[in-house]
Order: sequence, then C-alpha cells, then structure tokens
Amino acid sequence: MLKTPVIHPTIMEVLARSGHFAQVVIADGNLPVGAMTGPNSTTVHLNFKPSLLDAITVLEGILEVCPVQGAIVMEKPVGANAEIHDAYKKLLGEVTWNEMERWTFYDKIRDPNTTLIIQTGEQRRFANLILTVGVVKMAEESNF
Repeated sequence: MLKTPVIHPTIMEVLARSGHFAQVVIADGNLPVGAMTGPNSTTVHLNFKPSLLDAITVLEGILEVCPVQGAIVMEKPVGANAEIHDAYKKLLGEVTWNEMERWTFYDKIRDPNTTLIIQTGEQRRFANLILTVGVVKMAEESNF
C-alpha cells in the first residue's frame, strides 16, 4: 500500500521515471490530448465528468510528490479571463513562470521531454499547464 497522497498507479510510475527537465502537462477537459501526444508521453484520463477532477486538485497532488521548477501557460487573448493562472502561481510559489503563444504552447506539449499528460475535467478556459520537473534538493544543498 502507498502512503503518498497520490495513489494513481500510472501517474506514480511515470513521475518516478521522469527526470530533471521532464515535462508534466495538466490538461483541461477541452484539450485534444490525442492530438498532443509526443513520442515519450503517457496520457492519463481523469476527466470522468465535467469539473471532476479539476486542474487545481491535480496540481496540488503533483506538488506533494514531485519537485517542480517551472511552469508554462498559454497566453490568453486580451480581455479574456484566466483567473486560474493566479491560482497556479499561488500554489507553485517561486518557480520560473512563462506564457506562450497558443500554437507554440501546443508544440511544447508534443516535445519529447513531455512524459505525462493528465487530462482533467477542468472547465475553466486557459487552464492547460506545463510543469517542468525539478530536482530533489539534499538537506545540505540550499543555493541551487
């Protein structure tokens, strides 16, 4: 039995083999993940029903079991609402944060560094998030 907060077997297996600079995508319920699959990515479908499981819940779980050093979201059009980006920033804390043009963002998902795509039931627009896996810091390492 696992004692970690995340117990999904495929997610845990892929995270365990994802090294530094690997990419983990948290996808909303509208992203066509079948068209986004890269050569090294595994897709997990958690979108049983709209709004179940949401992207924030998945991000919270990932952060409990995996170090993250960077995040990328899609640029939103002027005037569009992307409040979920603020929620991501609050949860992620001090990580590198970038925004990408829509088609460049989609290409980034297809990158060979993407190891895991988790499709959620998230219904908010612009909720797709690319995480860059960091390193586990040793107790004596504090300045890198």
